[in-house]
Amino acid sequence: MHVAITGADLLTCHGGIDSTFAALAKGVDGSQNLRFYDTDRINVTRGYHVEDSTDAESEPPLRAGRWLARCVLGAVRQAGVDPAAERVSVIVGTGLRELRAMERWALDGIPVRRRDLHFTTAVREVLPEVTEVITVSNACSASGHALALAQDLLAAGEADAVVAAGCDAMSESMLTMIGRVADAPTPALRPFQEGRAGVLLGEGAVAVVLRRAADAGPGALATVLATGLSCDAHHETAPDVDGIVAAMRDAHRRAEVTPHDIGLVLAHGTGTALNDPTESAALDAVFAGAVPGPLVTGIKGAIGHTSGSAALMSLLVAAWAMRSGSVPATAGLAEPIEAAGGLRLVIGDPAPCDARVAQVNAFGFGGVNAVSVIGVDR
Repeated sequence: MHVAITGADLLTCHGGIDSTFAALAKGVDGSQNLRFYDTDRINVTRGYHVEDSTDAESEPPLRAGRWLARCVLGAVRQAGVDPAAERVSVIVGTGLRELRAMERWALDGIPVRRRDLHFTTAVREVLPEVTEVITVSNACSASGHALALAQDLLAAGEADAVVAAGCDAMSESMLTMIGRVADAPTPALRPFQEGRAGVLLGEGAVAVVLRRAADAGPGALATVLATGLSCDAHHETAPDVDGIVAAMRDAHRRAEVTPHDIGLVLAHGTGTALNDPTESAALDAVFAGAVPGPLVTGIKGAIGHTSGSAALMSLLVAAWAMRSGSVPATAGLAEPIEAAGGLRLVIGDPAPCDARVAQVNAFGFGGVNAVSVIGVDR
């Protein structure tokens, strides 16, 4: 069953939805020197911080929940949804929840109420009458899984509207992990770039309001045709071509489209040694024979790897690109890797686009993959 996106909001290192789209169109790299951490010890010096305090050195508590609440409320208001009069569920995809709050409790003695570690508290502070708040933790494809669950709830008639959302804040644990696999601090996240040095973390939140397409009325931002999932369990961290291909083909089958129908791909594009060639190989396999093939771009060079938010952030960019007729270039990409030689990567300047159907890729540790197909009317 198709579902319509009737409201949306996001928050990234560039700010809200309009300023983020403007920065993407200009190819602005939003990374900056890390705050709050001992960068020499963790071997990471840069990241994509959300500016949420007038004091750059102050780290507010429970940041992920604050951003989530802002975006959920913004999306619901835009959609004109009334949780007091309708059954409205909220499904949040996250990689880390409020892990940073736990770190600060353990390391700095700053206590946190346990109930605040679940996003129910944050969401109900701004929307107390929602039917339920569900949190799923599916690594870097988490908000893609939240989207799939939202579609299922609507198809089953269990809700009148569903808010699918994602949020994550940087944590010392996650930063330390990416620092351990690098010989030197990564200076920039450069998806599909020859000589790329690795991933950098971003942070933020995103939310979309979904209704059954038949009930949505005019003015939808986009239609979610389907989401395909796979969990290949190939390796703890290394992606698997077959698992990714399975998710893509599952999405196409559910959406009742062929590779020829898809004019744009928002790639996962993490700038890591393994993801980029693996994703390139999967795209080559799925789109073989689809000439000239879809335009391919990625947004992590501009906003960082936003973990649980990544899937839905890419989805909104795909919708915006198709509606505006302009696809932002992949920030940080100048010389593609050989494995991506068969892809129509958008490099340097935005590319004109008349696509009506787009594919959005999101892959997580353990082979937890989510691929969505969306369409727009222009």
